[in-house]
Amino acid sequence: MISFDKFTLPNGLKVIVHKDISTPIAAVNILYNVGARDENADKTGFAHLFEHLMFGGSKNIPTYDEPLERVGGTNNAFTNNDITNYYLSLPDQNLETAFWLESDRMNELAFSEKSLQVQRNVVIEEFKQRYLNQPYGDVWLLLRPLAYKVHPYQWSTIGKDISHIEDSRIEDVKAFFYKYYRPNNAIMVVAGNVETEYIKQLCDKWFAHIPSGTPNNRELPVEPPQTEARTLTVERDVPFDALHKVFHICKRTDPEYQTVDLISDILSSGKSSRFYNELVKKQKLFSDVNSYITGDIDNGLYVVSGKLQKGVSMEDAEQAVNHELEKLKTVLVNEYDLQKVKNRVESIMAFSQMKAIDKAMNLAYYELLGDADMINTDIKRYNTVTAEDIKAYASKIFTSVNCSTLYYYSQNK
Repeated sequence: MISFDKFTLPNGLKVIVHKDISTPIAAVNILYNVGARDENADKTGFAHLFEHLMFGGSKNIPTYDEPLERVGGTNNAFTNNDITNYYLSLPDQNLETAFWLESDRMNELAFSEKSLQVQRNVVIEEFKQRYLNQPYGDVWLLLRPLAYKVHPYQWSTIGKDISHIEDSRIEDVKAFFYKYYRPNNAIMVVAGNVETEYIKQLCDKWFAHIPSGTPNNRELPVEPPQTEARTLTVERDVPFDALHKVFHICKRTDPEYQTVDLISDILSSGKSSRFYNELVKKQKLFSDVNSYITGDIDNGLYVVSGKLQKGVSMEDAEQAVNHELEKLKTVLVNEYDLQKVKNRVESIMAFSQMKAIDKAMNLAYYELLGDADMINTDIKRYNTVTAEDIKAYASKIFTSVNCSTLYYYSQNK
């Protein structure tokens, strides 16, 4: 059971405090409720660009990393389609340094053409290295616009096109910052051997003066139900053919979410999973094959992805995958297999709550979903899933008209 206190500053900043006496390390996590889905379709990649810009210096602090490292701290960040998350750990006696650093960059970045150019170049190079010049790197640049036609999940966090970052202007960057990087659009979690009253004092000192922003009221277009099978065939300079199939699924907060998460574990969690036993070990069709859910806040995707063995036809590989999906739709999962994947989920959740920084991240995310206490109750939702639920939801999503398929062929035949 993870206990915590919550309070909200007058400027809208939500603060969660978790006391953990087992560690001398304090963790601070700040989640900004902004991701790639909030971008303009003609100016994508901005949320990810900001992940970099936030380390480029703020109004009163030229460099972020140096003073943090001086007091024994480490930090990092990540961006996805839904959120931007910054986190750090440091000895608890130096906790105020974290408040000083985070408040200054939330208050005002040191906007300059030089800083923008430096980070713009970093992101452009990342785009080239990870997505354009790496084998299979462009898979999601192809899959997302194939699966999504209306919703902004149709582009990846890196952006639709490299030109969007190349053409970014300082005015656009400032507008994005003052719209989304405001206290009323953030959730801060402090975890460690700390007292709530002390955290309140630090918040009053370092964050209370930061102006609130306009409410982040999203009006994103809703992706309509897919009514026909979609396919895309490409050839690339890669060693093996690959098959990618995606199916539309529910939101992260929908009651079916835990069901579809367990489906992904049944099919491809470890060497006892169905995909591994049937498609890799027994039939030797794939060198590896995986399935997972994107877990998005809006309606997400169920992904099946695998690299074919040399000499295996795409038709045979796809037919075998479809056969495994059909079995889930027609035959009830036995209770032993279902309990096994439930136990795995429970152990993963327990492991993810061992470190202060992990608890801080999870509390922030659950609070964004609607209630931080979901960190304690989510496992109950998994444990109530039945074999009948698995069969019913598999029958709902694993249909040809709900599927977008990318046939990714190797040029090296």
